[in-house]
Amino acid sequence: APAKAKKIPSRGNNVELTSDGEVEEGSWEMEEEEDGSSDEMVDDYGASSSEEEELLPIEKAALKQKSDRGGLSEDDSEEDEEEEEAVEEASKQKMGQKEEESTDLQLNLDIDEQFKLPTNEQIEREDILFICDIHKLYACSSPPDLHIIHQRIKGNMEVLQDFVVKREEGRTRQEYLAVLRRDMAAYYSYSDFLLTKLMDIFPLPELINFLEANEVPRPVTIRTNTLKTRRRDLAQALINRGVNLDPLGKWSKTGLVIYDSSVPIGATPEYLAGHYMLQGASSLLPVMALAPQENERILDMCCAPGGKTSYIAQLMKNTGMILANDSNAERLRSVVGNLHRLGVTNAVVSNCDGRQFPKVCSYLLWGVLGGFDRVLLDAPCSGTGVISKDPAVKTNKDEKDILRCAHLQKELILSAIDSVNAASETGGYIVYCTCSIMVEENEWVVDYALKKRNVRLVATGLDFGKEGFTRFKDRRFHPSLKSTRRFYPHTHNMDGFFIAKFKKFSNAIPQAQKEPAVEAATPSTDPGTITEPQPKKKKLEGSKADKEQKPPQTALKKRHLLQAQRRPLKA
Repeated sequence: APAKAKKIPSRGNNVELTSDGEVEEGSWEMEEEEDGSSDEMVDDYGASSSEEEELLPIEKAALKQKSDRGGLSEDDSEEDEEEEEAVEEASKQKMGQKEEESTDLQLNLDIDEQFKLPTNEQIEREDILFICDIHKLYACSSPPDLHIIHQRIKGNMEVLQDFVVKREEGRTRQEYLAVLRRDMAAYYSYSDFLLTKLMDIFPLPELINFLEANEVPRPVTIRTNTLKTRRRDLAQALINRGVNLDPLGKWSKTGLVIYDSSVPIGATPEYLAGHYMLQGASSLLPVMALAPQENERILDMCCAPGGKTSYIAQLMKNTGMILANDSNAERLRSVVGNLHRLGVTNAVVSNCDGRQFPKVCSYLLWGVLGGFDRVLLDAPCSGTGVISKDPAVKTNKDEKDILRCAHLQKELILSAIDSVNAASETGGYIVYCTCSIMVEENEWVVDYALKKRNVRLVATGLDFGKEGFTRFKDRRFHPSLKSTRRFYPHTHNMDGFFIAKFKKFSNAIPQAQKEPAVEAATPSTDPGTITEPQPKKKKLEGSKADKEQKPPQTALKKRHLLQAQRRPLKA
């Protein structure tokens, strides 16, 4: 008698495949009569074409496998059972992995919900692992987990933003800040000193953006040399060579930003012909603030490697005179090479210490030139604004380096102011800039210059950038420091920079007011001593000050000429 097959579950859900692609047994149940055989059943199924048309392809495959298993031996059935057990174990392992993932997600949710400071033992253990990782001591079991540190930074930031609600009982804000500073120093590889300085300058959310921006290089930018070509022609020539570029921005008429290039951007025929200069976007801003005019006398006190000097010559259209000075003779080689390549013909290169420039070059400065119309001072600094170019700044700077740079910058800015002629018809301007973001090297130096010389701050002429600090911690600066400009990598996508512009309104150097006060206080300390009457002293001092403070300009020129004539005779 023919065998009859009966399908117990519904047709849509009756077939279950294992991970190996096999159909599980038991999905089909066959009802056979007592005298039936498996061969007849296969023949009947093979003969019933109408039923095969109704079955899905996967069901047909299941029927074939079922028919093949009907003629297997007992050994094969045992192997099938083992395979089924292996499949079940694999499914259990998958379920276990899913459960572990769910528990991990739950732990992350718990961390996000409530952040807890690490214990002292955890901090000490992480410090040991961090030291081992720095010095490559492989005896340690494992390096510190940066993912955990990053999660802790995020949680700590959330608590500090809403400290009253989310803080842990018995914990102060200083403890949270100490852990945050330590975690950021470990995650971003900064020294504790520099990170403390940065935390004083930036709010915490902005500080994270600044640290992240320093891990990414700034885009490559070039400046078109309009002495030889136009920006449109240069862009088309570079595009034809496979360079992907765009205009730098609305604020620059000569800048181009390079995204990628199939040729070396510093070795193209256009570069060798002097059609452009590789120059950072932030280096264009001081020259734009200086705004040199044609036929003026300009001093670039720290000119190497010559990018700003060539830009000044470009704006002056090779008229007037530029004195390009630098104290490092080796760096002047690149200045001379760039000036020749770019076609600059109105520049004179000198090797002199900028601090002694007004004294050493007094005859040239006042006897021949009559003072400069404008001075650009790109002072040496700590380089905290160009960390993306020099990551060593993260760890090799300390308090002594910052103060040493600040002292040098104060000397240079006074020398730059003394080199400018306040009576210039078109000029009398000084631009001071650094590639640092430290307040000690920027606002402190500018405030010092305002007290020591007859200058005032004026607008830089730049439409963007953040205002300088008028107060920092316990210090208060002149209110006019709002006209200075700060540029950051995370806000303007350029190197960190500071720019201040001065206007000199008098060539006289103000005298210190401390000496008369000291002399007036000496009689009260020693009442028994007999001194001259005070009014006579005041009259003498006042007459001397009146003569020394405001000498006529012709007298200054005669004095410098006489000094220049006497020097060779003494030698």
